[in-house]
Amino acid sequence: MSALADIVIPPARHLEFVAADVAGLAAELVSHQVGHAAASRTKSTPTDVVTATDVESERLIRLELLRRCPGSAIVGEELADETGSNGVGWIVDPIDGTVNFLYDLPVISVSIAATIDGTVVAGAVADVLRGDVYTAHAGGGARLGGIPIGCSTPADASGALVGTGFAYDARIRAAQAGILAALLPTYRDIRCMGSAALNLCWVAAGRLDAFYEQDIKIYDYAAGALIAAEAGATTELPAGNDLDLMIATAPSLFDGLRRLIDRVGETEVTGPGRPAE
Repeated sequence: MSALADIVIPPARHLEFVAADVAGLAAELVSHQVGHAAASRTKSTPTDVVTATDVESERLIRLELLRRCPGSAIVGEELADETGSNGVGWIVDPIDGTVNFLYDLPVISVSIAATIDGTVVAGAVADVLRGDVYTAHAGGGARLGGIPIGCSTPADASGALVGTGFAYDARIRAAQAGILAALLPTYRDIRCMGSAALNLCWVAAGRLDAFYEQDIKIYDYAAGALIAAEAGATTELPAGNDLDLMIATAPSLFDGLRRLIDRVGETEVTGPGRPAE
């Protein structure tokens, strides 16, 4: 029998616990530096910043995950991917909301998702400043601080609060502005608060009725999307559409919001009669 056949993969509920524990440790580290850090470099654009604390947080997370689950693969925002040997993987965002972190704004999170054979099965998102930790595992529901949570049930769009975020690329931002203008007359209001992971968890807890964002990375949404879905939200991942769109809503809102984004988004990004690049 091969060595691989002897590997025992932890159950998803255990991976949820590990993600929550490690996210809490990283959130504690990050909390001491909020508002006191400086950007050390940029990535895709001048607005896409990285701080030394991003890297320090990810190093801590990787160390703790591998201590608890040796042989795991790890995909993170700041450091090189780590190849695993046991079918367990982790998707890590060491600070989701780095610009907020720089400006001492109170919407900052740490996000950790667990995968088995490439499928997300558990996750945790820690709110750095409020101390909230949202968790879920596949088929097990969603929790805030261990207490079950569920998404909202708005009757219609006029009473719905929608969260969103914006891309770093200027052309995509221009398209997103068109979507925003189309949404504003229909929905109660729109919020852009700078952490997709927390926004998805707020949908899970009913603090937002919907969230959508284009041009979003897997480490931004992997844990939060699972938590929202396990709380009863209707979700669609970027792999399921042509707009690179992450969307999570109360079930009653999904079809209307999705159609509006699709209609306006395609027109704004490609222009009438022009093919997408």
